Amino acid sequence: QVQLVESGGGLVQPGGSLRLSCEISVSIFSFNSVGWYRQVPGNQRELVASFPRYGSRIYADSVQGRFVIFRDVAKNTVDLQMNSLKPEDTGVYYCNAERMMPTGSKDDYWGQGTQVTVSS
Repeated sequence: QVQLVESGGGLVQPGGSLRLSCEISVSIFSFNSVGWYRQVPGNQRELVASFPRYGSRIYADSVQGRFVIFRDVAKNTVDLQMNSLKPEDTGVYYCNAERMMPTGSKDDYWGQGTQVTVSS
């Protein structure tokens, strides 16, 4: 029943900006945390930014000061504003939602991914 749909990826020159959006089929506040990950072929999927239901936003060191994650409550989306993009930001970006059970077990939900390419 949980579905995540990403949009906003594309090709951009270094120094440019993109905004990614993730629409989730159930309330974002039903999850312990929502966020964005990215993956390059052959590498592990890595955390870019997360937004816990309670607490402060978390960013990877490599994007600190350039990216901003935020929640649009009215639209029930989690968005990622990416500024000053670098070639090393290239990858497939995935939206994530994590639900933690009282027992301590976790369920992770993922979108299909959207390609971001930073190149001149």
